[in-house]
Amino acid sequence: MPCLQLIRRRKKKKKKEQLVQIVEKGENEDERIMMKGGKNEEDHENEEDDDNVESSLIGCSPLTRRRRKSAAVGTSTSEKNHQNHNHPSPRKSPGFRFRRIFDTFTFTKSLKPQYSLENNNDEEESDETQKCAETAELDVVTLLMEVRLKNGEDLPVKDASGSSDPYVKFRYKDNIVYKSGTIFKNLNPSWDEEFQMIVDDVTCPIRLEVFDFDRFCTDDFMGAAEVDMSQVKWCTPTEFHVELTDEVNQPTGRVSVCVTITPMTQLEVQQFHQKATKGILSTSEKKKEQRPNNTQEWDKIVNIVLVEGKGIRIDERIPDAFCKFKLGQEKYKTKVCTGIEPKWVEQFDLHVFDSADQMLQMACIDRNTNAIIGRLSIDLSSFSHDETVQHWYHLENAPDDAQVLLLITVSGSHGAGETIETDEFNYNDIRNTRIQKYDVTNSFSDLADVGTLTVKLFGAEDLVAKDFGGKSDPFAVLELVNTRVQTNTIYKTLSPSWNKIYTFAVKDIHTCLQVTIYDEDPNNRFEFLGRVQIPLKSIRNCQKRWYGLKDEKLRKRVKGEVLLEMDVIWNPIRAAIRTFKPKEIKYMSQEQKFKASLFKTYFGELKEVVNVLASYKNQMEYLLSWHSKPKSLTAYVIFMLFVYYFQIYFIPLMILALFGYNFILSKTSGDISDSPSRHSLKGQKSEEEDEKTGTGIRDAISSVQEILLSVQSYLHFATQLLQKIKNTFNFTDIWLSTLAVIVLSLAFVLLYFVPLRWIILVWGTNKFSKKLRNPNFVDNNELLDFLSRVPSRTERQEQSNGRVNKPINL
Repeated sequence: MPCLQLIRRRKKKKKKEQLVQIVEKGENEDERIMMKGGKNEEDHENEEDDDNVESSLIGCSPLTRRRRKSAAVGTSTSEKNHQNHNHPSPRKSPGFRFRRIFDTFTFTKSLKPQYSLENNNDEEESDETQKCAETAELDVVTLLMEVRLKNGEDLPVKDASGSSDPYVKFRYKDNIVYKSGTIFKNLNPSWDEEFQMIVDDVTCPIRLEVFDFDRFCTDDFMGAAEVDMSQVKWCTPTEFHVELTDEVNQPTGRVSVCVTITPMTQLEVQQFHQKATKGILSTSEKKKEQRPNNTQEWDKIVNIVLVEGKGIRIDERIPDAFCKFKLGQEKYKTKVCTGIEPKWVEQFDLHVFDSADQMLQMACIDRNTNAIIGRLSIDLSSFSHDETVQHWYHLENAPDDAQVLLLITVSGSHGAGETIETDEFNYNDIRNTRIQKYDVTNSFSDLADVGTLTVKLFGAEDLVAKDFGGKSDPFAVLELVNTRVQTNTIYKTLSPSWNKIYTFAVKDIHTCLQVTIYDEDPNNRFEFLGRVQIPLKSIRNCQKRWYGLKDEKLRKRVKGEVLLEMDVIWNPIRAAIRTFKPKEIKYMSQEQKFKASLFKTYFGELKEVVNVLASYKNQMEYLLSWHSKPKSLTAYVIFMLFVYYFQIYFIPLMILALFGYNFILSKTSGDISDSPSRHSLKGQKSEEEDEKTGTGIRDAISSVQEILLSVQSYLHFATQLLQKIKNTFNFTDIWLSTLAVIVLSLAFVLLYFVPLRWIILVWGTNKFSKKLRNPNFVDNNELLDFLSRVPSRTERQEQSNGRVNKPINL
């Protein structure tokens, strides 16, 4: 061994120096020889003993050396065992083990330069001894750990595409010290990354956590493992193949790492801190710094609405299902819903960066077992731009009846729709063709196609500044029930100019066009700037107009205006038939929450109606009690004549008389439906106060919130129904009131010429045979369907748009 040879040479050199000193004293040559021979024999024996002892002490810690030397002097093993039996050894503590390892490798480090010096040059013995002594005097203050992340094997599938995007987090003492890069679409990734850090306790393991990268949602946990650093030999790379386990201790693959631990002096620590960033020195960070920062613009934006599912089950068991979507490198994970027919109702956007990769992939997963219920792949390249596709998609590798309802809209990066070109675009030819298509003579050709809406979005002005520097990055979203289109983003401006044309298919003339302007942020999020809601029946065709923006609840005016020109062409007969069918449900609507102010408002309005009915009851009791004999006698005569001459067709005739009375009253005294009641204004003010203070009745009745929410919903329905009935007779919506007058007139004629019993027979036969004629028929109430189109007081307030006096100069 090089170290043993060095020790022997040092001892021989000391003996030669002693002999030289004896010669200088002038001693006798014989005595010198005798002394030399005697000492050589004695030294030879001592040298052999020392060699045995020293050879057993090479590479040992100071504590081990002292123990072995005491054993060589004569300490008995039995006495040591007795002492150890009476006094337990402290060597089992982690601190003692770390100190022992530290002392051992400190001694090894002091000898390491001497080995290299002796192998390279045996003649410079004195220099080696001096350098050995200097190295032994160096103070080792801490340890440097170097970790090399190599690769992973057999990682679990976490994406809808059947793959994963894994990356690794390293934790030391519960702190994240390093995060690796992400390897996309690979279950056997190869990272080949390396980092260095200073550690002060080798008994504390380093933890590896593997995750699947998900954009815009929480990353999925794939597995974790620990590396025991006490098994690492110093100055020697040690490779580990650790087995990953998930939350339930199930194996989820393997990860290979290589760990090296080396002692560090105070000077080396200072040099390390100069190069390191936050205590970590990583070669991958240098690669990131050298990588050019080039951003890629998206080619298409895909708006997806996951509404609900049917037949979602696994092994005849009700799962806790959630869905994961993937388009290129972008992902989205929905919330968890329980049941065979889960209702997610979530809306999100994904972007297409590569036109060659337009495959939308979806996986429905059970949260409890992480088992995939079914998959779905949709090729978006076949989808037309700016058209919302609503379809039930069947899941692959799932039960036969497993399907999900999706609404998908694809828009281009340069904005949906066509660009307005005043010189080349001839809209009159297209408009004449549409007028002919929706002419009254073609009413029964396609009853579902009610009409067409054309919207010209020119631009907006004086928007709210949301970004630093007093600017915004606005884009507009146009929605007609569940149809949704989005414009391109105009950066760094408060007066964007889009100049786009959009076309919507109108399925119900009583719907509203909603235009919302957002501010785009770099993290693919957006901030609200303003909104306007326009009823289709209130549109004046081909008239350019400024609309003032409102807040999200469409109650307050906010800063900004938008310039629109709209043209709606529709068939009145198809619209009339569609009015008596169920209203289309808007999936992405705001959830109703309990509010004390609304509860008080609805209760006050309902109390007013009850008071009116109570007043009529009191009048009837007054007449029946004969307190005023002339009035009671007159009422009795009218009742007798009415009952004697009553016919069934009198009912629509009396309702028509009520319509005529209110129509004349509205023309003579003005519009009586525009003035909101004091309860409505008081309720709105109370709601604003609740929003500011954040306190109210909810704190006192939190335990019965669900019950109060149900009561509020019933009160809201009853109040809205009464308001709609009142507005129907008040000609609030002239078109609907006129339609009611026409229907009642037809009912009068029918009841006049046809006996009631035949009408009842036809009506009953129709009701009983609807399911036989159409198995998928959904039963409905025609009267309620009609009243659902009549705007209530709140809806009229939301749909009101004041005229903006601003010149049109674009």
